[in-house]
Amino acid sequence: MAKQKTQKIVEKGRIYITSTFNNTIVTVSDERGNPLVIDSCGMHGFTGTRKSTPHAATVTTESGLKKAEEKYGLKVADIFVKGIGPGREAALRAVKASKVEINRIVDITPVPHNGVRPPKIRRV
Repeated sequence: MAKQKTQKIVEKGRIYITSTFNNTIVTVSDERGNPLVIDSCGMHGFTGTRKSTPHAATVTTESGLKKAEEKYGLKVADIFVKGIGPGREAALRAVKASKVEINRIVDITPVPHNGVRPPKIRRV
């Protein structure tokens, strides 16, 4: 006997946008932080330097939010932005253009408090 999978409905959630210099990753989770939808630029056919473009970030964010809206009924979300890559602003614009209502936007970029020693100077 196979287990029946019940449809999980999450109206309130979180959107994590991680923007590095090489990629943009969008994770949609419920209020507790359990991931529902994960999307990255590489999943949409972008490879190499094209992954790190604002266009790739826009496509990725729109796709991830569409999945979350259709599959889980996401309506309200908090946005957590991490990193300083080129896709950061583009991803935020894509979220604002979607039907999802935004509660707050929080920047969770890690900032070192003079942590590790820098590498030795490169001589060419």
